[in-house]
Amino acid sequence: MKTDRLVAQARVDSPVGPLTLAATDKGLAFLLFEEEAHYDTHLDVPVDPKNKFIAAAARQLERYWRGPTRFDVALDPQGTPFQRTVWKALLDVKPGETSTYGEIARRLGMPHASRAVGAAIGRNPVAIIVPCHRIIGSDGSLTGFAGGLPRKEYLLQHEGVLLV
Repeated sequence: MKTDRLVAQARVDSPVGPLTLAATDKGLAFLLFEEEAHYDTHLDVPVDPKNKFIAAAARQLERYWRGPTRFDVALDPQGTPFQRTVWKALLDVKPGETSTYGEIARRLGMPHASRAVGAAIGRNPVAIIVPCHRIIGSDGSLTGFAGGLPRKEYLLQHEGVLLV
């Protein structure tokens, strides 16, 4: 994980366990679950819960846990240009909706790139706010989630998605 641009971090409690938030001087760069599959949550960055991006994300998460909502905290996710393009596309999947890896690939004009899109989604560093949990398999199944499938199921149910 590239952390040289990070300026602050904080941990917040949530119904899905502790979350690590980290920010650059441009926005929120990470929102990570404890025991995250792809990123280490032990960052060598000062703890500063009053950082403007971390504080905004924490307030918006508190609101989210009371009921699904849209987030508007500035984001600065750390990844390749392709990954950032995919993550930006996820922001169009609204609370209570789901999409598939193939649908996201088609929206991006890359209908044969669903595996590459899936890999980028799997590396999303700003979980919940960039809603990778809303992406499911083409058969409607819950598939990969760096925070674990129980968390993905919880988030979808919290947003009113009925799982069968």
